[in-house]
Amino acid sequence: METLVHPAAPAAVDTAKLRVLLMLEIHEGSEQRFLEAYEHIRHEVAAVPGHLRDQLCQSIEDPTQWLITSEWTGSAEYLAWVDSPEHQLMVQPLHGCVRGTRSLRFAVARETDVRAGGVTTKAPKRAAAGKSKAGPADKARVAAKTTRADAPSVVRCALTFTVKPGSEAEVARILAGYKSPKARVNATTSLRHTSVFMLGNRVVRAIEVEGDLRAALRHVAEQPQVRAAEEALNPHLEEARDLNDSEAARAFFMRSSLAEIYHLTAPEPKSGKQQKTTRRAFLYPVRHGSGESAAALLKRRDEQAIASASGPIACSSVFLRGDTLVRVLDLRRSLDDDPALALGIDRKESAARLGRLLDIEEGQLDTDEGIRRLLATCETTLVTDRRADRDA
Repeated sequence: METLVHPAAPAAVDTAKLRVLLMLEIHEGSEQRFLEAYEHIRHEVAAVPGHLRDQLCQSIEDPTQWLITSEWTGSAEYLAWVDSPEHQLMVQPLHGCVRGTRSLRFAVARETDVRAGGVTTKAPKRAAAGKSKAGPADKARVAAKTTRADAPSVVRCALTFTVKPGSEAEVARILAGYKSPKARVNATTSLRHTSVFMLGNRVVRAIEVEGDLRAALRHVAEQPQVRAAEEALNPHLEEARDLNDSEAARAFFMRSSLAEIYHLTAPEPKSGKQQKTTRRAFLYPVRHGSGESAAALLKRRDEQAIASASGPIACSSVFLRGDTLVRVLDLRRSLDDDPALALGIDRKESAARLGRLLDIEEGQLDTDEGIRRLLATCETTLVTDRRADRDA
Protein backbone atom coordinates (compact mmCIF):
# COMPACT_ATOMS: atom_id res chain seq x y z
CA MET A 1 0.00 0.00 0.00
CA GLU A 2 1.22 3.50 -0.71
CA THR A 3 0.57 7.02 0.43
CA LEU A 4 -1.09 9.79 -1.51
CA VAL A 5 2.19 11.56 -2.16
CA HIS A 6 5.21 9.59 -3.20
CA PRO A 7 8.69 10.69 -4.30
CA ALA A 8 9.77 10.18 -7.86
CA ALA A 9 11.47 6.81 -8.11
CA PRO A 10 14.66 6.15 -10.05
CA ALA A 11 14.68 3.42 -12.63
CA ALA A 12 14.44 -0.01 -10.97
CA VAL A 13 15.55 -3.41 -12.15
CA ASP A 14 12.59 -4.32 -14.34
CA THR A 15 13.08 -8.06 -14.04
CA ALA A 16 13.40 -8.11 -10.24
CA LYS A 17 10.67 -8.28 -7.65
CA LEU A 18 10.05 -5.00 -5.85
CA ARG A 19 9.89 -4.46 -2.10
CA VAL A 20 8.15 -1.29 -0.90
CA LEU A 21 8.55 -0.01 2.66
CA LEU A 22 5.98 2.58 3.68
CA MET A 23 6.63 4.18 7.06
CA LEU A 24 3.67 6.00 8.57
CA GLU A 25 3.14 8.21 11.59
CA ILE A 26 -0.50 8.28 12.59
CA HIS A 27 -2.33 10.76 14.77
CA GLU A 28 -2.48 9.85 18.46
CA GLY A 29 -5.72 8.13 19.36
CA SER A 30 -6.48 7.10 15.77
CA GLU A 31 -5.10 3.54 15.96
CA GLN A 32 -8.50 1.85 15.70
CA ARG A 33 -9.62 4.08 12.86
CA PHE A 34 -6.36 3.42 11.03
CA LEU A 35 -6.76 -0.34 11.44
CA GLU A 36 -10.33 -0.18 10.17
CA ALA A 37 -9.22 1.86 7.14
CA TYR A 38 -6.41 -0.62 6.42
CA GLU A 39 -8.80 -3.55 6.75
CA HIS A 40 -11.18 -1.83 4.34
CA ILE A 41 -8.62 -1.42 1.54
CA ARG A 42 -6.12 -4.27 1.94
CA HIS A 43 -8.14 -6.81 -0.05
CA GLU A 44 -8.62 -4.28 -2.86
CA VAL A 45 -4.86 -3.72 -2.98
CA ALA A 46 -4.27 -7.49 -2.97
CA ALA A 47 -6.32 -7.74 -6.16
CA VAL A 48 -4.11 -5.24 -8.04
CA PRO A 49 -2.13 -6.96 -10.84
CA GLY A 50 1.46 -7.53 -9.74
CA HIS A 51 0.79 -7.45 -5.99
CA LEU A 52 2.20 -10.47 -4.15
CA ARG A 53 1.84 -9.81 -0.43
CA ASP A 54 1.96 -7.17 2.25
CA GLN A 55 2.35 -6.89 6.00
CA LEU A 56 1.23 -4.27 8.52
CA CYS A 57 3.61 -3.77 11.45
CA GLN A 58 3.47 -1.53 14.52
CA SER A 59 6.45 -0.18 16.44
CA ILE A 60 6.95 -1.83 19.83
CA GLU A 61 8.38 1.46 21.13
CA ASP A 62 5.99 4.08 19.72
CA PRO A 63 2.38 3.04 18.94
CA THR A 64 1.97 5.93 16.47
CA GLN A 65 4.71 4.50 14.19
CA TRP A 66 3.61 1.89 11.65
CA LEU A 67 5.21 0.11 8.71
CA ILE A 68 3.54 -1.40 5.66
CA THR A 69 5.76 -3.67 3.57
CA SER A 70 4.53 -4.89 0.22
CA GLU A 71 6.05 -7.10 -2.44
CA TRP A 72 5.37 -6.81 -6.16
CA THR A 73 6.28 -8.88 -9.21
CA GLY A 74 8.17 -5.88 -10.57
CA SER A 75 8.54 -2.12 -10.53
CA ALA A 76 6.52 -1.63 -13.72
CA GLU A 77 3.41 -3.21 -12.22
CA TYR A 78 3.77 -1.28 -8.98
CA LEU A 79 4.37 2.11 -10.63
CA ALA A 80 1.45 1.59 -13.02
CA TRP A 81 -0.80 1.23 -9.97
CA VAL A 82 0.65 3.88 -7.69
CA ASP A 83 0.44 6.55 -10.41
CA SER A 84 -3.17 5.73 -11.26
CA PRO A 85 -6.34 7.58 -10.18
CA GLU A 86 -7.58 4.24 -8.78
CA HIS A 87 -4.71 4.25 -6.28
CA GLN A 88 -5.59 7.73 -5.06
CA LEU A 89 -9.20 6.74 -4.50
CA MET A 90 -8.33 3.37 -2.97
CA VAL A 91 -6.13 4.78 -0.20
CA GLN A 92 -8.36 7.73 0.59
CA PRO A 93 -9.73 6.17 3.83
CA LEU A 94 -6.21 6.46 5.32
CA HIS A 95 -6.02 10.24 4.84
CA GLY A 96 -7.50 11.37 8.10
CA CYS A 97 -5.43 8.98 10.24
CA VAL A 98 -1.93 9.67 8.94
CA ARG A 99 0.26 12.59 10.00
CA GLY A 100 3.34 11.82 7.90
CA THR A 101 4.80 9.17 5.62
CA ARG A 102 8.03 8.05 4.00
CA SER A 103 8.26 5.56 1.15
CA LEU A 104 11.29 3.45 0.20
CA ARG A 105 11.49 1.09 -2.77
CA PHE A 106 14.01 -1.66 -3.42
CA ALA A 107 14.55 -4.16 -6.20
CA VAL A 108 15.06 -7.63 -4.67
CA ALA A 109 18.67 -8.63 -5.47
CA ARG A 110 19.05 -11.78 -3.33
CA GLU A 111 16.52 -13.86 -1.44
CA THR A 112 16.92 -16.66 1.11
CA ASP A 113 14.00 -18.92 1.99
CA VAL A 114 14.85 -20.88 5.14
CA ARG A 115 11.94 -23.24 4.49
CA ALA A 116 13.74 -24.61 1.44
CA GLY A 117 16.27 -26.29 3.72
CA GLY A 118 13.70 -27.74 6.06
CA VAL A 119 14.26 -25.02 8.70
CA THR A 120 11.24 -23.30 10.16
CA THR A 121 10.97 -20.19 12.27
CA LYS A 122 8.46 -19.37 14.95
CA ALA A 123 7.31 -16.03 16.30
CA PRO A 124 8.44 -15.38 19.90
CA LYS A 125 5.91 -16.37 22.52
CA ARG A 126 3.88 -13.54 24.06
CA ALA A 127 3.43 -13.13 27.78
CA ALA A 128 0.49 -15.02 29.22
CA ALA A 129 -2.74 -13.07 29.46
CA GLY A 130 -3.15 -11.22 32.72
CA LYS A 131 0.57 -11.19 33.62
CA SER A 132 1.35 -7.81 32.16
CA LYS A 133 -0.50 -4.61 31.55
CA ALA A 134 -1.56 -4.10 27.96
CA GLY A 135 -0.02 -1.09 26.28
CA PRO A 136 -1.44 0.98 23.41
CA ALA A 137 0.10 -1.31 20.79
CA ASP A 138 -1.44 -4.41 22.41
CA LYS A 139 -4.83 -2.74 22.63
CA ALA A 140 -4.67 -1.82 18.95
CA ARG A 141 -3.83 -5.41 18.06
CA VAL A 142 -6.71 -6.75 20.18
CA ALA A 143 -9.06 -4.27 18.55
CA ALA A 144 -7.93 -5.42 15.13
CA LYS A 145 -8.64 -9.05 16.01
CA THR A 146 -12.08 -8.32 17.45
CA THR A 147 -13.22 -6.11 14.56
CA ARG A 148 -15.57 -8.07 12.35
CA ALA A 149 -13.97 -8.45 8.94
CA ASP A 150 -17.40 -8.55 7.30
CA ALA A 151 -18.76 -5.46 9.06
CA PRO A 152 -19.36 -2.72 6.47
CA SER A 153 -17.43 0.45 7.17
CA VAL A 154 -18.60 4.00 6.56
CA VAL A 155 -16.54 5.99 4.07
CA ARG A 156 -16.83 9.74 3.67
CA CYS A 157 -15.35 12.05 1.09
CA ALA A 158 -16.08 15.40 -0.49
CA LEU A 159 -15.81 16.73 -4.01
CA THR A 160 -15.41 20.36 -5.02
CA PHE A 161 -15.30 22.24 -8.31
CA THR A 162 -16.10 25.68 -9.63
CA VAL A 163 -18.71 26.81 -12.14
CA LYS A 164 -18.73 29.81 -14.44
CA PRO A 165 -19.74 33.04 -12.68
CA GLY A 166 -23.33 33.86 -13.47
CA SER A 167 -24.39 30.21 -13.76
CA GLU A 168 -24.83 29.62 -10.01
CA ALA A 169 -28.65 29.67 -9.97
CA GLU A 170 -28.91 27.24 -12.89
CA VAL A 171 -26.29 24.94 -11.37
CA ALA A 172 -28.21 24.87 -8.08
CA ARG A 173 -31.40 24.03 -9.95
CA ILE A 174 -29.71 21.12 -11.76
CA LEU A 175 -28.11 19.71 -8.61
CA ALA A 176 -31.34 19.86 -6.62
CA GLY A 177 -33.65 18.71 -9.37
CA TYR A 178 -32.83 15.08 -10.19
CA LYS A 179 -34.36 12.02 -8.57
CA SER A 180 -32.21 10.28 -5.99
CA PRO A 181 -30.67 6.95 -7.10
CA LYS A 182 -31.51 3.74 -5.29
CA ALA A 183 -29.57 3.53 -2.06
CA ARG A 184 -28.78 -0.18 -2.17
CA VAL A 185 -25.76 -0.83 -4.39
CA ASN A 186 -25.09 -4.49 -3.54
CA ALA A 187 -25.12 -6.81 -0.54
CA THR A 188 -22.38 -4.88 1.25
CA THR A 189 -22.63 -1.33 -0.08
CA SER A 190 -25.29 1.37 0.32
CA LEU A 191 -25.56 5.09 -0.15
CA ARG A 192 -26.18 6.87 3.14
CA HIS A 193 -26.05 10.63 2.78
CA THR A 194 -25.18 13.14 0.05
CA SER A 195 -25.27 16.89 0.54
CA VAL A 196 -24.49 19.65 -1.94
CA PHE A 197 -23.44 23.14 -0.90
CA MET A 198 -22.44 26.26 -2.79
CA LEU A 199 -20.39 29.30 -1.85
CA GLY A 200 -20.18 31.78 -4.67
CA ASN A 201 -19.31 29.77 -7.75
CA ARG A 202 -17.79 26.87 -5.81
CA VAL A 203 -19.74 23.61 -5.41
CA VAL A 204 -19.04 21.16 -2.56
CA ARG A 205 -20.51 17.66 -2.41
CA ALA A 206 -20.24 15.70 0.85
CA ILE A 207 -20.74 11.96 0.33
CA GLU A 208 -21.25 9.18 2.88
CA VAL A 209 -21.26 5.52 1.85
CA GLU A 210 -21.52 2.28 3.77
CA GLY A 211 -19.19 -0.26 2.19
CA ASP A 212 -17.21 0.23 -1.02
CA LEU A 213 -16.94 3.88 -2.09
CA ARG A 214 -15.83 3.06 -5.63
CA ALA A 215 -18.75 0.67 -6.14
CA ALA A 216 -21.14 3.31 -4.84
CA LEU A 217 -19.76 6.00 -7.15
CA ARG A 218 -19.99 3.66 -10.15
CA HIS A 219 -23.57 2.83 -9.17
CA VAL A 220 -24.52 6.51 -8.98
CA ALA A 221 -22.79 7.34 -12.26
CA GLU A 222 -24.75 4.62 -14.05
CA GLN A 223 -28.15 6.03 -13.07
CA PRO A 224 -29.77 7.78 -16.09
CA GLN A 225 -31.13 10.70 -14.07
CA VAL A 226 -27.74 11.35 -12.47
CA ARG A 227 -25.91 11.12 -15.76
CA ALA A 228 -28.39 13.54 -17.33
CA ALA A 229 -27.79 16.01 -14.49
CA GLU A 230 -24.02 15.70 -14.82
CA GLU A 231 -24.25 16.26 -18.59
CA ALA A 232 -26.38 19.34 -17.96
CA LEU A 233 -23.67 20.66 -15.61
CA ASN A 234 -20.86 20.33 -18.15
CA PRO A 235 -21.43 23.63 -20.03
CA HIS A 236 -21.31 25.52 -16.72
CA LEU A 237 -18.03 24.09 -15.38
CA GLU A 238 -14.91 26.26 -15.34
CA GLU A 239 -12.82 23.13 -15.94
CA ALA A 240 -14.08 21.12 -18.90
CA ARG A 241 -14.65 17.38 -18.48
CA ASP A 242 -15.71 14.51 -20.70
CA LEU A 243 -17.76 11.89 -18.89
CA ASN A 244 -17.61 9.63 -21.95
CA ASP A 245 -13.83 9.31 -21.50
CA SER A 246 -13.33 7.11 -18.45
CA GLU A 247 -9.73 8.22 -17.91
CA ALA A 248 -10.62 11.91 -18.16
CA ALA A 249 -13.59 11.43 -15.83
CA ARG A 250 -11.42 9.70 -13.21
CA ALA A 251 -8.78 12.43 -13.48
CA PHE A 252 -11.43 15.11 -12.95
CA PHE A 253 -12.73 13.22 -9.93
CA MET A 254 -9.27 12.96 -8.39
CA ARG A 255 -8.58 16.68 -8.88
CA SER A 256 -11.94 17.43 -7.27
CA SER A 257 -11.69 15.11 -4.26
CA LEU A 258 -11.09 16.19 -0.68
CA ALA A 259 -9.89 13.73 1.95
CA GLU A 260 -11.73 13.23 5.22
CA ILE A 261 -9.40 14.46 7.97
CA TYR A 262 -11.69 13.57 10.84
CA HIS A 263 -15.25 12.60 11.68
CA LEU A 264 -16.61 13.01 15.21
CA THR A 265 -19.96 11.81 16.51
CA ALA A 266 -21.56 12.91 19.78
CA PRO A 267 -22.93 10.33 22.25
CA GLU A 268 -26.52 9.25 21.71
CA PRO A 269 -29.10 10.91 23.98
CA LYS A 270 -30.12 8.87 27.01
CA SER A 271 -33.61 8.53 25.58
CA GLY A 272 -32.13 6.52 22.71
CA LYS A 273 -34.33 8.41 20.25
CA GLN A 274 -32.69 9.58 17.05
CA GLN A 275 -32.99 13.35 16.85
CA LYS A 276 -33.62 15.08 13.56
CA THR A 277 -30.61 17.09 12.47
CA THR A 278 -29.92 19.86 10.00
CA ARG A 279 -26.71 20.20 8.01
CA ARG A 280 -24.42 23.22 7.62
CA ALA A 281 -21.04 23.52 5.93
CA PHE A 282 -18.21 26.06 6.08
CA LEU A 283 -15.44 26.69 3.56
CA TYR A 284 -12.57 28.33 5.45
CA PRO A 285 -10.26 30.93 3.84
CA VAL A 286 -7.06 29.08 4.75
CA ARG A 287 -3.65 30.70 4.28
CA HIS A 288 -1.34 28.85 1.92
CA GLY A 289 0.16 25.76 3.57
CA SER A 290 -1.95 26.05 6.76
CA GLY A 291 -4.72 23.56 6.00
CA GLU A 292 -3.55 20.70 8.22
CA SER A 293 -2.84 22.99 11.18
CA ALA A 294 -6.25 24.63 10.88
CA ALA A 295 -7.92 21.21 10.71
CA ALA A 296 -6.10 20.12 13.89
CA LEU A 297 -7.37 23.17 15.78
CA LEU A 298 -10.93 22.63 14.58
CA LYS A 299 -10.77 19.01 15.65
CA ARG A 300 -9.74 19.88 19.21
CA ARG A 301 -12.61 22.36 19.50
CA ASP A 302 -15.13 19.91 18.01
CA GLU A 303 -14.00 17.17 20.40
CA GLN A 304 -14.92 19.47 23.28
CA ALA A 305 -18.19 20.56 21.68
CA ILE A 306 -19.60 17.08 21.02
CA ALA A 307 -18.59 15.51 24.34
CA SER A 308 -22.13 15.94 25.66
CA ALA A 309 -25.12 14.04 24.29
CA SER A 310 -27.23 17.14 24.95
CA GLY A 311 -25.04 19.50 22.93
CA PRO A 312 -26.15 21.10 19.66
CA ILE A 313 -23.57 19.33 17.45
CA ALA A 314 -24.40 15.72 16.59
CA CYS A 315 -21.57 15.16 14.07
CA SER A 316 -18.64 17.08 12.66
CA SER A 317 -16.48 16.21 9.65
CA VAL A 318 -13.57 18.06 8.07
CA PHE A 319 -12.39 17.50 4.50
CA LEU A 320 -9.14 18.87 3.13
CA ARG A 321 -7.03 19.09 0.00
CA GLY A 322 -4.19 21.57 0.02
CA ASP A 323 -5.65 24.87 1.19
CA THR A 324 -9.28 23.88 0.57
CA LEU A 325 -10.81 23.06 3.96
CA VAL A 326 -14.49 22.23 4.40
CA ARG A 327 -16.20 21.51 7.72
CA VAL A 328 -19.64 19.88 7.74
CA LEU A 329 -21.89 19.85 10.82
CA ASP A 330 -25.04 17.91 11.66
CA LEU A 331 -26.88 20.05 14.19
CA ARG A 332 -29.58 19.10 16.67
CA ARG A 333 -30.55 22.74 17.04
CA SER A 334 -29.65 26.11 15.60
CA LEU A 335 -26.30 27.78 16.33
CA ASP A 336 -27.36 31.20 15.03
CA ASP A 337 -26.85 32.66 18.50
CA ASP A 338 -23.33 31.15 18.83
CA PRO A 339 -21.30 31.85 15.67
CA ALA A 340 -18.03 30.94 17.42
CA LEU A 341 -19.24 27.40 18.13
CA ALA A 342 -20.62 27.13 14.61
CA LEU A 343 -17.17 27.98 13.23
CA GLY A 344 -15.26 25.77 15.70
CA ILE A 345 -13.63 28.70 17.49
CA ASP A 346 -12.60 28.49 21.12
CA ARG A 347 -12.56 32.14 22.25
CA LYS A 348 -10.22 31.45 25.16
CA GLU A 349 -7.67 29.11 23.59
CA SER A 350 -7.67 28.81 19.82
CA ALA A 351 -9.14 32.02 18.38
CA ALA A 352 -5.81 33.81 17.96
CA ARG A 353 -4.06 30.70 16.63
CA LEU A 354 -6.83 29.96 14.15
CA GLY A 355 -6.84 33.60 13.06
CA ARG A 356 -3.17 33.33 12.08
CA LEU A 357 -3.96 30.31 9.90
CA LEU A 358 -6.80 32.01 8.02
CA ASP A 359 -6.61 34.68 5.36
CA ILE A 360 -8.44 37.29 7.46
CA GLU A 361 -7.62 40.55 9.20
CA GLU A 362 -5.26 40.39 12.18
CA GLY A 363 -7.28 40.18 15.39
CA GLN A 364 -10.57 39.65 13.55
CA LEU A 365 -11.54 36.71 15.75
CA ASP A 366 -11.10 38.75 18.93
CA THR A 367 -14.53 40.35 18.58
CA ASP A 368 -18.09 39.12 18.07
CA GLU A 369 -18.44 41.33 15.02
CA GLY A 370 -15.26 39.87 13.49
CA ILE A 371 -16.45 36.30 14.08
CA ARG A 372 -19.78 37.09 12.46
CA ARG A 373 -17.96 38.53 9.44
CA LEU A 374 -16.00 35.29 9.10
CA LEU A 375 -19.23 33.31 9.37
CA ALA A 376 -20.76 35.37 6.56
CA THR A 377 -17.62 34.82 4.48
CA CYS A 378 -17.30 31.06 4.79
CA GLU A 379 -20.80 29.63 5.38
CA THR A 380 -22.10 27.81 2.33
CA THR A 381 -25.67 27.56 1.06
CA LEU A 382 -27.29 24.14 1.25
CA VAL A 383 -28.53 23.17 -2.22
CA THR A 384 -29.79 19.66 -1.49
CA ASP A 385 -29.53 17.15 1.36
CA ARG A 386 -30.34 13.58 0.39
CA ARG A 387 -30.55 11.02 3.19
CA ALA A 388 -31.00 7.64 1.61
CA ASP A 389 -33.67 5.14 2.46
CA ARG A 390 -31.27 2.21 2.68
CA ASP A 391 -34.05 -0.31 2.17
CA ALA A 392 -34.76 1.18 -1.26
